Amino acid sequence: MSMRTIRQLPYEHDELFKGEISHMIPYHRMYGKSYCVPALTVYRESELAELQAASEAVHRIYRKVQQFIQRYMPDEYLVERLGIHPGLLRAARMEAAPDGITRQDWIVGEAGIKCIENNTDTPTGIPEVAYLEGKLLEVLHGERMSGDDIDLHGPSSGMDEAIQSALTELIHFYSRKGLGTKVYFTCYEWHIEDQTNTKYIMRLCEQAGFEVVYAPLEELEIIPNEGLYHRGEQIHILYRLYPLEYLIEDREEDTGLEVGQALMDMVADGKIGLINPPQHIITQSKGFTATVWSLYERNEQTPAFCGFRLFDERELEVIQTYLLPTYFEPSVFLQNKEPYVAKGIWGREGKGTHLIEQPEPEKRLEGVLGVAQNAKADQPDLHHQADAPLTPEQEEAAHIAAYYEEQPKIYQRLWPMQSAEVQTEEGLFHGYVLTGIFVIGGRFAGVLPRIGEKVTGDMAYYCAAAVANEPSNPPAV
Repeated sequence: MSMRTIRQLPYEHDELFKGEISHMIPYHRMYGKSYCVPALTVYRESELAELQAASEAVHRIYRKVQQFIQRYMPDEYLVERLGIHPGLLRAARMEAAPDGITRQDWIVGEAGIKCIENNTDTPTGIPEVAYLEGKLLEVLHGERMSGDDIDLHGPSSGMDEAIQSALTELIHFYSRKGLGTKVYFTCYEWHIEDQTNTKYIMRLCEQAGFEVVYAPLEELEIIPNEGLYHRGEQIHILYRLYPLEYLIEDREEDTGLEVGQALMDMVADGKIGLINPPQHIITQSKGFTATVWSLYERNEQTPAFCGFRLFDERELEVIQTYLLPTYFEPSVFLQNKEPYVAKGIWGREGKGTHLIEQPEPEKRLEGVLGVAQNAKADQPDLHHQADAPLTPEQEEAAHIAAYYEEQPKIYQRLWPMQSAEVQTEEGLFHGYVLTGIFVIGGRFAGVLPRIGEKVTGDMAYYCAAAVANEPSNPPAV
């Protein structure tokens, strides 16, 4: 398989990521290494055109299935299959016509393009795509370039406007419900990446003409059955970069008050409008991906269940072309000895994800249950002798690993990723490309390429997208 083309910029990391760029993307280094690299991931125009059309078509199918789940599936399904906390059910069933900010993850290569995940609750990577991509292309265009470089352009130039449009539609939606138009923006103050993403969106909202306030999570106060407050001011519309599956578990340390549940009750009662809307918890669950495939395979049976066929012929073609077989248990892959991926339903940044490249049916239990053991074996520093004390950092890492490993899993056909080589501060890195596609307000908005291991984790490199013009076919002679 051919490698993805990477256009290296003639700069060292510190020469490029400084000044305004460093201020706008302060996490250009993370975990003691570079995160943003001075290079561009090059896509062909035909690839971008297919990604744009496919991502919007897949998004429409996701919306249709989300509404189907909200209207027809029982609470037990949402809890047991999607893993949604019972305390989120009322809010999850609230339908908001406007859509928010979502990011799909795609594998793009010679075998075809496939959407493997959907990040709809708290997608990040926004300043990188909306701001940094354009700045790196400006740097490239400021150099003495070849003709090929001149033809490179960014696919994400309209992302700021897409965010503003989606926010405006959501704010007006909540305003019509009596919640006003003032928006509070929250995340953990200490989390620099989340804070940067939150404030970037907040500035766009302010530029769109709305009153905005930055209110760190640490400063929010909840009075159950009354309201959510920041410094004495009641909040009616809240943008939160904080996952709902975390929020619902939050309790006050001193009193044990279930503040997360109290907040979600007020959301369900219509006292607070959330951005992204709470319905996004349905599509965030990886169990949703398995649900889409299950409904695809049972499309002829849906009339008996709800009175209509869920997917039309065009939608069936989109699912078959761009999605992968995904199930709640791995028997199909085990029986066929077909490589697959096991994913925790709330996995993030690759956590709780394992590749099973050589499944063996007779070793089903080891194949399914042993992934957690394999994950532990990969981290021997977290598993010393039983009597060896762990450092606080190791205890936290072990707790996080256990959280993702103990989740219910879904099982998805393994699709080959395209390889790429990129020069980093740490040397030449040979990895694999995962292409994030932002779909905002239902429309294609930007591209987030990351180069990492076969399971793309939080140590992957951001390598900004660029599109190369393709030569037109010469006239026939």
